[in-house]
Amino acid sequence: MNAIVASCLHKSFGNVEVLRGVDLRVEEGEFYALMGPNGSGKTTLVSILASVITPTSGKVEIFGRKPQEARKIIGFVPQGSFSSPMLTGRENLMYFAQLFGYSKSEAEKIVDELLLKMGLSRAADRLASNYSGGMRKRLEVATALFPEVKALILDEPSTGLDPSARKNFLGLIKGANRNGITVLLVTHIGEDAEIASKVGFMDEGVIIAEDKPERLKRNSGLEKVLNVETSIKDEVIANTLIDHSDDGRMLEKEKGYRICCNNPEEAIPNISRQLDKLGCKVLRIEISNPSLEDAFYRLTDKSVRRA
Repeated sequence: MNAIVASCLHKSFGNVEVLRGVDLRVEEGEFYALMGPNGSGKTTLVSILASVITPTSGKVEIFGRKPQEARKIIGFVPQGSFSSPMLTGRENLMYFAQLFGYSKSEAEKIVDELLLKMGLSRAADRLASNYSGGMRKRLEVATALFPEVKALILDEPSTGLDPSARKNFLGLIKGANRNGITVLLVTHIGEDAEIASKVGFMDEGVIIAEDKPERLKRNSGLEKVLNVETSIKDEVIANTLIDHSDDGRMLEKEKGYRICCNNPEEAIPNISRQLDKLGCKVLRIEISNPSLEDAFYRLTDKSVRRA
């Protein structure tokens, strides 16, 4: 059964067309990750699916229902924090439980279970303003996991979390999926998307490719990627590295460059010699397998996230 269906979805804001005929199918129980850069239309799409905004045209069904009729079975976690910092974790969840119509006794039981599931029981009676970023995000996911929820939609949930908190947080989401919750994760971080069963690439208002993560990487044609961290970053250094790229392209990163190089063992000594002649030290150089971000860049010539 399809849990989430979008058919020929269009959305415009004034004269700006943000979605240009999106088709999406997420099966019940699936973990689907939607990757794309800022401005690709991801947030607009999931806001429509969660019935926050309406499309200009097209059709959406959530478990066979219109989004407005399916709100109680959709757990939506938007980008920005929405829990109240002036309430405790428990009070935040009790507030949402009351909005969903649970009695006080029902709500107390459900809230205790959610706090335990999210690892927040010991911090339940602390103000949310005193929570770490990871704890605050787990609290907000808890508000989206009340018993009736069948589909969890998350928009860039790990942004701003440190690596350890991000790993723990994504583990909780994977656990919810293993327990039968359909997950639609929006992200610009390839490592986050790797845990999904299916990944869609979104660019300029359309989904341009989708498949299992390994297939997307394999179909990109990439075999090996070379990561080079340098003491100098400028146009001359970049052009030198591009000469060693199999496809004539180079992705600039925060500490250096990333190029497609299917014979890196041969390229490494040549790169080191050439950069040394230019007065540039190679601080670090390593060979890696292609990532989902590499596959996206190969397909669109765009970085899925800023360096």
